[in-house]
Order: sequence, then C-alpha cells, then structure tokens
Amino acid sequence: MKRKILLPTDFSANASKAIQYALELYKDEACEFYLLNVFHATGHLVDSLIHLEPGSGVYEIAKENSQIGLQKIIDGLILKDKTNTKHTFKTISQFNNTLEAIKTIVDKKDIDIIVMGSKGKSNERKVVYGSTAIYVMEKVRNCPVIVVPENVKLNMPKEIVFPTNYDTNFKRREMVYLTDLAKKFNANIAVLRVATSNKLDNNQEENKLLLEECFEDVKFTIHELQNTNIETAISIFVESRASDMVAFINKKHAFFGSILTQPLVKDITFQVNVPIMVMHDLKN
Repeated sequence: MKRKILLPTDFSANASKAIQYALELYKDEACEFYLLNVFHATGHLVDSLIHLEPGSGVYEIAKENSQIGLQKIIDGLILKDKTNTKHTFKTISQFNNTLEAIKTIVDKKDIDIIVMGSKGKSNERKVVYGSTAIYVMEKVRNCPVIVVPENVKLNMPKEIVFPTNYDTNFKRREMVYLTDLAKKFNANIAVLRVATSNKLDNNQEENKLLLEECFEDVKFTIHELQNTNIETAISIFVESRASDMVAFINKKHAFFGSILTQPLVKDITFQVNVPIMVMHDLKN
C-alpha cells in the first residue's frame, strides 16, 4: 500500500525545500505525493471571497496560474526523481482558506502525513513559523505534520529528540510514526526531560515505564537537563549533539500546554535548524 503524503506549496523556496526533504525521507517507500496549492485572486483571502467567483476572469486567471505553477513543480520532480518508480505525483489546485483546504484533503484522500515549509512567501526574517504552519500543526490533528525550515540540510534522521516531562501517559498508537521513522533510519530517539525537580513522582515513574515500552523496538537513550527553561534546554541539547529532528506529541494541557499558543516552537526553530514532527493526542 502506498503512503499518502500531502505537500502544501505556495511556490516559495521554503516549500520547495520541504518537498525535497519529503522525497528524500521517503525515497525507498512507495508513495503518492499530493501537491496542493491554495490560490487567491488577491493577496488577501477576504478580498478574494468578496470579489472572486468561479467563471469570472480574475478567478480563472488565478486558477490557471496555480495549475501552471504546480505543473512546473511536477515537471521538475519527474526529471529529478525519474529513476524512482515508487513515487507518483498528483496536483490539487483549490480556492479556499488554506487550513480548511488542508483539513478537507487530509480527510478526503486519507493522508498519512503532511510535510510543509515553516514559512511561506512573506519569509519574514524574525518570524520562524508562518501563520499557516502554526495553524496546521495546531488544528490538523488526525495526521502528523513535519515542518521543515528553509535552510535545513537534507540529512536523514540519525537522532530524533523527544522532549517530555513524563506528566502524561503514552500510547503506542500515538508513537507509531516516530517509531517507524526511527526503525527506517536506524535512528536513536533521545528522550529529553527538562527537570524542574530531581525526583519523579509515582505518576511520572509510571509514564516513564510506558514510554520505554513504546520504544522497546527502537534505539533510545534517556537524558535530563536541569535549571533552565524548556526552549533553551532543547535548543542547547539539539545543537550540542547535532541531532536531526525534534518530535513531540501535542497533548493539550501537557508538557507544552497548547504548544502553538506559546512561543516555544518559534524559539526552538529559531535556534536549531532541524525539522519538527508534531504528532497528536488521539483523544483530542
């Protein structure tokens, strides 16, 4: 069965890098890649909704430009990826709110994972995550999301950092994408606890044992840093070990809280230039 991967693109350099990363990450697997471009007639969706309707000249021009842009990407990918018979490509050009378009396609096409850039065309230097990436990581909760910084090296993961404080329990089915990735690349999962106290309570001890059970079929190591804030600790840890990815479960009211309402993700990616994989608590 082919893995189905959604690649949203706004034709920016960052989106292009995310596509390259996805192709490299899954080069040995049978995959169906869906390239999605959500088009607007103007730079603002609200204006587009007011002034744009199917059949109008402005709409048709915007749609044609979207389709031409997607075809150019496909033509380039086929040239580069022509020897890989395991990969097939499909394009989707859609007028919609970007988040709603992604959610609809994930459900309709039964998408396994989303791989996207951290920023779009605006590419503001001080903004590490664009609003689209933030909303997708927070709101698309029925499949994992890998967010790829523009300047990331195309290194496949040999070490994946998994931050936790052991305050929430873990389930194997929530970890399947992480453990599959670790097996695929024979990667080590570095479990990192940023400690506020030296000792785990009984609940934390139980959750730690659950996590170790989840990782029993992969390589993993346990680490702890104390007396520093979470984002700084993760950044220092990843940089000092030259880790290749950060992965976490976005459990609400957990380690990161509702992570994307906080500045943590931005701080991490500002200091460490590695992809981040966001998985979700299946109860939310």
